[in-house]
Amino acid sequence: MRTQVGIVGAGPAGLLLSHLLHLEGIDSVVLELRSRDYVEQRVRAGVLEQGTVELLEQAGVAERLHRESMVHHGIELRSGGRRHRVPLTELTGRSITIYGQQEVVKDLIRTRLEAGGQVLFEVDDVRLEGVEGDRPLIRFVHDGRDQELHCDLVGGCDGFHGVCRDAVPEAARRAFERAYPFAWLGVLAAVAPSSEEIVYAASERGFALHSMRSPKLTRLYLQVEPDEPIERWPDDRIWEELQARLATDDGWTLDEGPILDKGVTGMRSFVIEPCATAGCSWPATPPTSSPRPEPRA
Repeated sequence: MRTQVGIVGAGPAGLLLSHLLHLEGIDSVVLELRSRDYVEQRVRAGVLEQGTVELLEQAGVAERLHRESMVHHGIELRSGGRRHRVPLTELTGRSITIYGQQEVVKDLIRTRLEAGGQVLFEVDDVRLEGVEGDRPLIRFVHDGRDQELHCDLVGGCDGFHGVCRDAVPEAARRAFERAYPFAWLGVLAAVAPSSEEIVYAASERGFALHSMRSPKLTRLYLQVEPDEPIERWPDDRIWEELQARLATDDGWTLDEGPILDKGVTGMRSFVIEPCATAGCSWPATPPTSSPRPEPRA
């Protein structure tokens, strides 16, 4: 196989990159470890900042987003039972949009396939070769057969655990990482949201977040210990803790419903530089002429 840009990873980054390249007349092939059904169903982040929405609009993939999303013009902060609304649009002229990452992925996959783009799912044993030169090669297994993808550039969009990060020569990359002493217990519940906007709550018991994915699905988070086993959190305990951390002095009520999904995710910030595609020439040592800021969450 031959293409201009080989992209590893069919998440929002890889798919949007492929589509933006297509709009500029540049060919690409996207390789994805998981099945199409898996990447279209996995629940991830659900809040899009205005800049992201504007980019999707410019790329022509925001029709369903505007039809089905929820636009928020503010957020609510809670502490000690008191509520304080931050009017984002009034203060900044900008808003945030509630639209699940899996929905963005569905829209991008459909758009790429309708345009004749190549997105190969259930790809295994991906190996990058020759990325320091001008003829990079991606070897992989698809449909039980060994295959090769020759390209001019490789876009590594396969995340922290992917193969592309380590393909950048060790002498040319620098990593910034910060591990936090807590984790998020994330919950997806089949119940209408109890608030019209996202709620961030601080309490002596820990942080809690009330968000949503649709008018019928609520997304909630609890701050827990970083090594907390999910088995210690039966549904009744989750709701009890959410009620306590989100409680207000004015009698606000958190509605409960069946929990569809729950899991504990450790919190870590990780940035690697250079943020560039493989297939370029890296210097033997990273440049040091400019100051480097400390990593942020």
